[in-house]
Amino acid sequence: MQIPSGKKIYFSSDNHLGAPTQELSKPREQHFLNWLDTIEKDAAALFLLGDLFDFWFEYKRVVPKNHVRVLGKLATMADNGLPIYFFVGNHDLWMFGYFEEELSIPVFHKPKSFEFNGKKFLIGHGDGLGPGDKGYKRMKKVFTNKFFQWCFKWIHPDIGVKLATYLSVKNKLISGDEDAKFLGEENEWLAQYAKRKLTKEHYDFFIFGHRHMPMTIKVGEKSTYYNLGDWISHYTYGVFDGNDFQLEHFPLNIRE
Repeated sequence: MQIPSGKKIYFSSDNHLGAPTQELSKPREQHFLNWLDTIEKDAAALFLLGDLFDFWFEYKRVVPKNHVRVLGKLATMADNGLPIYFFVGNHDLWMFGYFEEELSIPVFHKPKSFEFNGKKFLIGHGDGLGPGDKGYKRMKKVFTNKFFQWCFKWIHPDIGVKLATYLSVKNKLISGDEDAKFLGEENEWLAQYAKRKLTKEHYDFFIFGHRHMPMTIKVGEKSTYYNLGDWISHYTYGVFDGNDFQLEHFPLNIRE
């Protein structure tokens, strides 16, 4: 993809809309909508790197009823020709076609490489990558198991969504406060994952979420790992202008 002059590619992750409650989440949701309005004028593409929702599950004919303004805004942006790409996170990994069919937004369940203006990117949410975290990796196999998903679909949505939302907020779906602690550049497991990938293939930029901390770590002579942070504490996002990538901050106005 060649970025047109004056345009930029935007990256966002970890909104966790709906947490800790729908009501308390609404100011953050509105803030995110304001950001979408702001970037729309010069966006060449938008990447959403997972955990947009604190919980999401698609039944055959039912989806969670909240966040209609965000869904409508994304649908309008896509209808107006903006390419939008969604990578599932560990809180919204149960996506089975709704975004593709209703919003025309492709959904990816694993990291994927892209090339923009000759720069190579590896993009994903980031959960379950790199060394360690074996407990979560085992749990993710359960969450992504077709039989487990089939069993959950038999629970009435009023019960299933309420139960899963409670567990998501209470237990962070096996990821929570520990993901918000900086481990040091040498111990950051997504940075280690990036270094391992570089032994097989060159990437200029590794872009991930999940850690809830904005980070910039050199992982090679010409390669950098960026973590996008979140829209809970940091309100940070990534921008690629065709030459350089940088993290930026969209300050929260509590009076919005």
